[in-house]
Amino acid sequence: MQNVQLLIHGQSLNASTGKTFDRINPIDASIASTAAAASIADVDRAIESAHQAFAVWSALSPTERRLRLLKAADLMDQKTAQFIQIGMQETGSTATWYGFNVHLAANMLREAAAMTTQIDGSIIPSDIPGNLAMGIRSPCGVIVGMAPWNAPIILATRALAMPLACGNTVVLKASEGCPATHRFIGEVLHEAGLGDGVVNVITHAAEDAPQIVERLISHPLSKRINFTGSTHVGKIIAEIAAKSLKPVLLELGGKAPVVVLDQANLDDAVNAIAFGAFFNQGQICMSTERVLVDESIAEAFIEKLVNKAKTIQAGNPLDNQYPLGVLESTRAAQRIQALLEDAQRHGANIPLGINIQATCMQPTVIIDVTPEMRIYREESFAPVCTIQRFKTEDEAVQLANDSEFGLSAAVFSQDLAQALAIAKRIESGICHINGATVHDEAQMPFGGVKQSGYGRFGSKVSVAEFTELRWITIQTSPRHYPV
Repeated sequence: MQNVQLLIHGQSLNASTGKTFDRINPIDASIASTAAAASIADVDRAIESAHQAFAVWSALSPTERRLRLLKAADLMDQKTAQFIQIGMQETGSTATWYGFNVHLAANMLREAAAMTTQIDGSIIPSDIPGNLAMGIRSPCGVIVGMAPWNAPIILATRALAMPLACGNTVVLKASEGCPATHRFIGEVLHEAGLGDGVVNVITHAAEDAPQIVERLISHPLSKRINFTGSTHVGKIIAEIAAKSLKPVLLELGGKAPVVVLDQANLDDAVNAIAFGAFFNQGQICMSTERVLVDESIAEAFIEKLVNKAKTIQAGNPLDNQYPLGVLESTRAAQRIQALLEDAQRHGANIPLGINIQATCMQPTVIIDVTPEMRIYREESFAPVCTIQRFKTEDEAVQLANDSEFGLSAAVFSQDLAQALAIAKRIESGICHINGATVHDEAQMPFGGVKQSGYGRFGSKVSVAEFTELRWITIQTSPRHYPV
């Protein structure tokens, strides 16, 4: 069991009230971690610490910030085994998943480090004689980052890497689903020498989330917000931020479609879809949820996908023999059970059945899903995908866009011109041709449209999210004024 304290100004502290909460291990229902349950006073201390540290961190040279971030990346890599151990206990996925998390998170720090000298501005032509006009990007101040449990190391690191590179300081609100994992990221960054208060980590009990989030956003010293999580919570955060006129970057839910055209390589499509739908138990915002297949190849494709799903087993991740682990909680298991039973009541064909034991769910496929089924529109966040058939390309596009979400998508066809034409018509922030919907790299622009959020994470494109663009002029010659 992990005992988790707050990280405020480089110190490990209990909550000011002494309150704690337990995170239950989804593998065996033991206590995975006992964490400090922050109060409003603790939030204020964390933000004030970050504000104090901002004066020092923002004044560092770009090269010095780069060196510290690079050191943090190397240290994160060195602690991969510890991250795996903590992550498995808290959220129940496999060593492969958490190892990949560390690998990509460390690369996010390295990519952010490379950006410290790329935060540039521009010279703007002025109509005023002798006037030098400049657009300059400056750090904002204290950034509030909020990360979920499902890709715990990647998403928490993403919440702070580019803000730090841009010269900001950060208060990270850890997920109550993985407090020890998120707190360990803060520990790594502090050990790397970023400085006291540059990164602060707040953990909180689930019942305290509304007041903690409201204070993090509304505090006068917090300047910008980034959040990754559900669309429902994202809307609440956007509303609170709007009241304080604070910019917010939101990466929210998904219902990723894959369009399999008649010219697709079926084996390639099946392998990518199985990975995209089932990896990490389908608990990824980019997970393949909807498969749309040309009716002329549907039967052959379905047979291949069902047979592939039969070969992928979920089990206790500590055994190191299963490619999939368990769902993150019994609540998650009960939710997907209800979605699948609803589909059955509405006549769904589920050839692999429903096989959920406690938090362990075997992959499954729903053939010929219909709009009457809840799973047609709701994000499943489980190892399941639905299948629909289409007759024409226009119908394929219509089905792909028949969702409130628009994060990731994919198109399969060996006719690349055909695939690209379809990809351009799909309403999503991300689309991969002949590749899985689950694909992330540190340098790529990452984000969605519609109810999947707005703004973009990722390297150069996120500089605008975490800086203020200021107009500064220098008058280099005498200027005439009318009065």
